[in-house]
Amino acid sequence: MTIELTDATPTPRAGEILTPEALAFVEELHTHFADRVPGLLQRRSERRAEIAAAKTIDFLAETADVRSGDWTVPEQPASIIDRRVEITGPASPAKMAINALNSGAKVWLADLEDASSPTWFNVVDSQVNLADAARDTLSFTQADGKTYALRTDAPLAVPIVRPRGWHLPEVNVRIDGNDAVGALVDFGLHFFHNATLLTQQGKGPFYYLPKMESHLEARLWNDVFTFAEERLGIAPGTVRATVLIETITAAFEMDEILYELRPHASGLNAGRWDYLFSIIKNFRDAGPEFSLPDRAQVQMTAPFMRAYTELLVQTCHKRGAFAMGGMAAFIPNRREPEVTEQAIAKVRADKLREATDGFDGSWVAHPDLVPIAMEVFDEVLGSKPNQIDKLRPDVSVGPADLLDVQSAGGTATLEGLRLNLYVAIAYTAVWLGGNGAVAIHNLMEDAATAEISRSQVWQQIHNGVTLDDSGDIVTRELVAKVLDEELERLKGEVDPELFERNYVPAAALVRDNVLSDDYADFLTTGAYAEVSKR
Repeated sequence: MTIELTDATPTPRAGEILTPEALAFVEELHTHFADRVPGLLQRRSERRAEIAAAKTIDFLAETADVRSGDWTVPEQPASIIDRRVEITGPASPAKMAINALNSGAKVWLADLEDASSPTWFNVVDSQVNLADAARDTLSFTQADGKTYALRTDAPLAVPIVRPRGWHLPEVNVRIDGNDAVGALVDFGLHFFHNATLLTQQGKGPFYYLPKMESHLEARLWNDVFTFAEERLGIAPGTVRATVLIETITAAFEMDEILYELRPHASGLNAGRWDYLFSIIKNFRDAGPEFSLPDRAQVQMTAPFMRAYTELLVQTCHKRGAFAMGGMAAFIPNRREPEVTEQAIAKVRADKLREATDGFDGSWVAHPDLVPIAMEVFDEVLGSKPNQIDKLRPDVSVGPADLLDVQSAGGTATLEGLRLNLYVAIAYTAVWLGGNGAVAIHNLMEDAATAEISRSQVWQQIHNGVTLDDSGDIVTRELVAKVLDEELERLKGEVDPELFERNYVPAAALVRDNVLSDDYADFLTTGAYAEVSKR
């Protein structure tokens, strides 16, 4: 095989990451595993067709023995035995990485996926920052002279790296003339440069695995981990992975996913926003009973969401694994104390529900929310590092419970349609500009929430949904009109040059996406094609 890079020079320190040895390791990973990815992606399409035909999902008959079996995952490493608060955020720029490490959280989800726009600069700069973080040398000086450095007066958050999902390519790395698999590039570069050092420190390497739709995809990751450990002479089972259960199909295979990753399994996470996106995606043409109300009205207290989260806690603790709660997306607004007070109250209630349900920890998106979440979990956990011993035998969840979307209640409104289109355009524009996480209306939006927004609009068009407040039927014509109005609104909120460079093409992407007869599996796939041309 032959590996080649684009001519781009992404960062002044790219040479430290894109070494011949590191690229040879990435090439080895592709030699052994890349050929399995297309088949797994094809299986996703086949599964979706099966779901569309049946309008339902069930637990797999062929893996019933795994679900009923008496097995557990290995004991968890000491450095992540306590994960009560995890902060999420991109690994580039360095300033954000430093703020996350210094935040007081137990873990930093170093995100190379939904909170990161995969420009070639960001891909390599993230690896530079993660390597510096592993060596306690990460620092940053702004143009105005302000410096950021790692704190020495308290423990730093332990990084857990989230590579891209199996579906995204890396066009800047070509192997035998084909685009590399983004996930293997992200994992391979991080593992090669840091695994030995992190092992010596007892701090990993640890990973979060996104977007998986079946236990067969988990099996591939486990094989990758096993190969990488052997190749670099690291003890088997050193890698630990937490899987985001953020697709409806994965929710029916939680036991199986942990089982496939068993030597390397750490836990499961309730990736709530992508989970809603997946429900819409899989049941987009299954009729009005699978139409959700406005996104803002879908609460974690809805019966179908509680079924999902309670099953996750029960499954994890039965297997000795961590159950990690979802994102608190509310962002404090320091200029508006009333908004901040409301956000903190919502975060506190969300985290109290999770801690009481048995979750071992949860996510926040902003350093100011770390103390709030920590206080709640401290109250429930006390001196215990986790509550894996809380087995939840009271939980009984079947397919009907997980698929009871109508239990969300609520309404579909014109204002909700407007917000969906505004968020989809605004987020995509920021993504095209190289930023994968942005605060919009005091909520931290990432790719998952943009995916919900555009998917719901597509579904409403194809189901002919009648909006409860205006009485309008959602048609292509109505959506096109509202989209134009929201784009005009955004034009008045941003710099004219920025608007033309990012917002106009973003609106075109969203327009094509929501008005098409065909449903695009991922908004970011089309957006990445645009980014890669820049």
